[in-house]
Amino acid sequence: MSRNKAMLLIVTGASFMSFVGLLMRLLETTDGMLILYYRSITLAGMVACVACLRRRQAPLAFLRSLDGTDAMIGLALAIAFTSYVYAMLLTSVASALLLLTLSPFFAAVLGWVWIGERPHRMTWPAMALALVGVALMIGDGFAYGRTPGNLMALVASLSFAVMLVLARRSGRSDVLGGTFLGGAGCILLGAVASIGFGSGIGISWHDLALTLFMGAFTIGIGIALVTWGTGYVPAAEVSLLVLTESVLGPIWPWIILGQAMTLTEIMGGGIVLAAVAGLALASREPRHRPKERKDVNGPGR
Repeated sequence: MSRNKAMLLIVTGASFMSFVGLLMRLLETTDGMLILYYRSITLAGMVACVACLRRRQAPLAFLRSLDGTDAMIGLALAIAFTSYVYAMLLTSVASALLLLTLSPFFAAVLGWVWIGERPHRMTWPAMALALVGVALMIGDGFAYGRTPGNLMALVASLSFAVMLVLARRSGRSDVLGGTFLGGAGCILLGAVASIGFGSGIGISWHDLALTLFMGAFTIGIGIALVTWGTGYVPAAEVSLLVLTESVLGPIWPWIILGQAMTLTEIMGGGIVLAAVAGLALASREPRHRPKERKDVNGPGR
């Protein structure tokens, strides 16, 4: 696959994922476990389909290929998916998505401690700048009673970072197996929590359609496309391209539902985005110019 096609896949996938916040706001239910249960059904199904197509495997062969590394990645993603749902329910779409962009910083620190990957020298000043933005958004969330949601977003960001480090340690070209197991784990968690501790898995047709669509297309296809393209694009550029989700995500609720960002969210989010983008640009691999071809016949021939 060419680099340009891979970049297009990543941007398209991030654009799909940017609609999650809008769909969450259109739901009638606020039962996080119920939402997690239904959306995970189509998420796991779509990721399994994409994995079978990409790897050219039959479904049973795909299931047999899952191993311990996939299970660990799946556990990290199950925590991330669950906390992400509650972040969307308990804070604004903008704060949830912008706090999720901290994953590269968490991954840099975890990668250094865990697998000995020395962070780029610009990681620390960029992280310090990002923390200023986070402090602004956390303070804003405290003023509006959104602190629990912001904390859930930070848990989701840290869990995604753990997944990234696990993927890098494994050397795998994709994490579709782990993503499938993460979705499957959330199906089980959502069902047990809803039936055992909630009011059951009853849901309106309106919410059923939205949650199934969310799982299949905004998250399932979104993650699959991003994963598909990351093997052909340097990691720093991937970090830049996936910012599409955080930039577009708050725009849809604003345009369609009139839910605008607060001034503090704009300031804090802008600082975080600038820090992530700055780190990604600083850590880009230099492109080598092709060597000039010498004319072995001499000039003029």
